[in-house]
Amino acid sequence: MKFFLIAGEPSGDLLGGALMAGLRELVPDAEFVGIGGEAMTAQGLDSLFPMGELSVMGIWEVLPKYRHLKRRIAETAARVAAENPDALIGIDSPDFCLRVARAARAERPGLRVIHYVAPSVWAWRPGRALKMAEVVDHVLAILPFEPPLMQAAGMTCDFVGHPIATAPVAGPDDAALFRDRHAIAPESPVVLCLPGSRQGEVARLLPRFGQALDIARRDTPDMRVVLPTVPGVAPLVASLTASWTAPPIVVAEAEDKRASFAAADAALAASGTVSLDLAANRVPMVIGYDMAPVSRWLVGMLLKTETVTLVNLVSDTRAVPEFLGRNCKPAPMAQALRGLLDDPAARTAQLDAMDLTMDRLGKGGEAPGLRAARSVLGAIREPR
Repeated sequence: MKFFLIAGEPSGDLLGGALMAGLRELVPDAEFVGIGGEAMTAQGLDSLFPMGELSVMGIWEVLPKYRHLKRRIAETAARVAAENPDALIGIDSPDFCLRVARAARAERPGLRVIHYVAPSVWAWRPGRALKMAEVVDHVLAILPFEPPLMQAAGMTCDFVGHPIATAPVAGPDDAALFRDRHAIAPESPVVLCLPGSRQGEVARLLPRFGQALDIARRDTPDMRVVLPTVPGVAPLVASLTASWTAPPIVVAEAEDKRASFAAADAALAASGTVSLDLAANRVPMVIGYDMAPVSRWLVGMLLKTETVTLVNLVSDTRAVPEFLGRNCKPAPMAQALRGLLDDPAARTAQLDAMDLTMDRLGKGGEAPGLRAARSVLGAIREPR
């Protein structure tokens, strides 16, 4: 069997790598073609072009790269049509993947199209599901409340579990070693600073996060800040934190980052899937996020939920405080962060919500990559 996979973000690459491993376990001679990053390359994919070309977020940010992305869509769709795979599997990145699917299906009307990660129609632009159903046959959902929304739009859909539910986490020994390695006293609070993984996010959020942490440190002078980062934004992080009164401990290696989550007492984080990483490690958090002005205005017009934090949504609580758009300001974020460090009730409420979230996302069940692979094969064998 041949599968054409497309991932455009690091998170999608991880999903794709696990899915490929699951498919290879069920179909040992499976062949893979498409676009991906390190995780998918490790499973045997030779990416058609660097995945990083697709890692663009926000309407305003996409505009300068629109012509190049349009050319890549045409190139990719032509390759899909030429390969004629058993299924085209788009992994998140819907703006790119669905355009490719539409163009490829124009050449190959019988092409089976599967999309991994349902669009957030529960948050904004509910009409996207109906538009998506024009070119997508089957959806792999990673949130438990999504299948009915996709089915109502005319697609089949399986909840396959969220990868965070079975991801390994560091333990107390790793946390102690991390503190010792970075000369952090056992009694000093450790706060993670997580401003995102894209250049635009980091440039926009890190100065505000730095100010918030400075304010919080006035009441907790021994607080240590740890900033996990990725190679693509490490130089920008270094530049933006060079003038901080108390420079953060910047960690980039995967093992060190995992240990930092185990050592943390709280976190100030950008909105996104990192909230689930924090939940898996039981780290209470404050969420802050903002976008470029045009993107902020457009998203604000379309947003239909009062919270965007996944822990709040999956647990059906509002335990995690969030400061979005114009409310993403240092002083209120600092106050909420101090509350998590000082108020046991606030911490307990978040920990309970996190535990419920992980249970609902599939903790203790079969690996999501294998569940997703079973769902893919079931969808291919299902008559249209």
